[in-house]
Amino acid sequence: MNVNLLSHSSSRGRRRSVTRGVIFFPAFCLRHSIGSTSSSLCRLEFAAKTFPDLKFKRRRSRTGVYTLQKQELLAVMDMARLGTRCTLGSTSLMGNSVRPQHQRLSSRSYGIPSKEKRSLCARAEIKDAEKVETGAESSSTGESTGAQVKKLNEPRRFFVRSDQWLNILGGSIALPLRLGTGAFVQGYSVSLAPASEIPADQYSFVEVAGRKLVEKGKPGPRPEKPIELYEFEGCPFCRKVREIVSVLDIDVLFYPTPKNGPNFRPKAIEMGGKKQFPYMVDPNTGVSMYESDDIIKYLTEKYGDGSIPLPLTLGALTTITAGLAMLGRAGKGGKYTPAKQPAMPLKLWAYEPSPFCKIVREKLVELELPHYYYSTARGSSKRDELFRKTGHFQVPYLEDPNTGTSMFESAEIVEYLQETYALP
Repeated sequence: MNVNLLSHSSSRGRRRSVTRGVIFFPAFCLRHSIGSTSSSLCRLEFAAKTFPDLKFKRRRSRTGVYTLQKQELLAVMDMARLGTRCTLGSTSLMGNSVRPQHQRLSSRSYGIPSKEKRSLCARAEIKDAEKVETGAESSSTGESTGAQVKKLNEPRRFFVRSDQWLNILGGSIALPLRLGTGAFVQGYSVSLAPASEIPADQYSFVEVAGRKLVEKGKPGPRPEKPIELYEFEGCPFCRKVREIVSVLDIDVLFYPTPKNGPNFRPKAIEMGGKKQFPYMVDPNTGVSMYESDDIIKYLTEKYGDGSIPLPLTLGALTTITAGLAMLGRAGKGGKYTPAKQPAMPLKLWAYEPSPFCKIVREKLVELELPHYYYSTARGSSKRDELFRKTGHFQVPYLEDPNTGTSMFESAEIVEYLQETYALP
């Protein structure tokens, strides 16, 4: 067990270790329920035994001794009981993904001089959580392989970590420039239906006055095997193909080809004979080809109704706007970062226009990690499938069959990929 207590001085802007003094553990610093009904005093006793070097003390209030309440749990107690790593630190130093679960603690309550302008906050970071979900997976929708899935987090709708605002805003530039191409499945329609008529396992974005919003698309024939694409983020021609993938709601096996990538870039050049991307292989028909416009035409005729969305038919203007859409990300997802290769491709539920999905895709490309891509544009039936699978719909959603990990939240996915696959 590794426990550190850190403080941060905003006046001097540097990190300091607290090495002396009494450490207080107020229960209200974190609400983290893990199903235990043991008393709070037992939790306090457990933590005291677990960390004998730390001194615990209950503070007094005007009404008497402050007692800990059930389900108002201290992170270090719960996480210690699970055998996980815990850290105590300031909110300015902790990861933003856990900040919403914490509240800043008054420095005055802890005997820290107010002139130091310090505040402490508890952070619990689960590193060895129990496997809580048994996954069913397939090459197209995540059906059974018998693998156990370790669920690391829960989705938070409309939440952006404070250190991710620039990334999300940069990724959002593409929405107006590309007129939202790829946000809706071909033949998209929307209606309101009585909530009583909608199955409980069907995803609905909103419910108003007893009626649920129902979104549907009319995609064409489904490929039996995922289309294989060799491409990379930071390429406007590749973006055009990814947009039609979302429109047609087809599943793809992406082989990232970042610059200087040692694996799939040389393979694609060997297979096709050109140093050019994107490069498509359709294992269902044996067709392979270059040229983004030719790929778009082929996919729409084979797996759509033959019609190409207007923003993808404007020739040079399409390419220019696709290029401008990448400016906000400053070339992310184009250069190789040394990484170890997974034994099996990862699985990502996402769709092209989403800025949250964009930053995950960039990391997958930089690390040259092959991945199945399950497109979930509005109107996609895979939204219902993901809702039934996890009890939520939110993308990006990643499953890693190599480690049995599944998780939501783009920033946390990026951190996981970096920690798991990037080489030192």
